[in-house]
Amino acid sequence: MPLSHENQLNLLKDILYNQNTDSSGSVAECEQVERLVKSLMINADIDQNVKTILKEIYQYSQRGIGSPDLEAHITSHQDNLSQWVDDIDQFN
Repeated sequence: MPLSHENQLNLLKDILYNQNTDSSGSVAECEQVERLVKSLMINADIDQNVKTILKEIYQYSQRGIGSPDLEAHITSHQDNLSQWVDDIDQFN
């Protein structure tokens, strides 16, 4: 059974929140974020403001997948991670 877009957004927020609070993550998490964002971007029920945020998150995950130092990548985006979670809550 596929996840609803609400469940997908909650999962996305959980991953971003955990990366922010732990200052660490894995390439697999970045790949999962990428898949979630792709799925959400094609969903007509998603607010356009959220889609703008999703584009930023997609770029973050892409850079994370290719980063030689993922922890440094995550640490350098901690303010963004926190803001993205808050923004998704606001528009969802």
